[in-house]
Amino acid sequence: MNIADERIARITSAIRNVPDFPKPGIQFKDITPLLLDGEVFRDTIDLLAERCANFGVNKIVAIDARGFIFGSAVAYKLGLGLVVIRKKGKLPHITEAVSYSLEYGSATVEMHADAVEPGEQVALVDDLLATGGTAAAANELIRKRGGSVARAVFLIELTFLNGRQVLEGIPTDALIAY
Repeated sequence: MNIADERIARITSAIRNVPDFPKPGIQFKDITPLLLDGEVFRDTIDLLAERCANFGVNKIVAIDARGFIFGSAVAYKLGLGLVVIRKKGKLPHITEAVSYSLEYGSATVEMHADAVEPGEQVALVDDLLATGGTAAAANELIRKRGGSVARAVFLIELTFLNGRQVLEGIPTDALIAY
């Protein structure tokens, strides 16, 4: 087993499965044990940063809320600025907004209108790729401002939900796939 595989194995073993949370039938992937272990958390950030490097990105974009944990650390490690995408009504300045469909209803995410400049290449960082709805909304926000997502990286991908298909055309990677 090479060093990267060893790190992935440690990260995977630090993710706790919580059955029937937040509702029956869901197998929730709890990342808090990973965050509690400094070495495993460092490995996670290092691997996510490696997957963002060499794509010519100007900024890291992180999605509310757990994406902030990973995106901010990756931005720091790479010496890049951080753009935050938040739930509607949480940002204090002029924003762009995109609404997207959920299983039951819809949601809206926002980004400051001046966060991404025309022509900028960004890397999208989040903890989880499930259906891809939030990541696709983030991509739409970035495109509305004239930027583009050069890379999308996730800690976890739930492959059976086909979220990667929604991000077609964007190089996408996840450290762990379930």
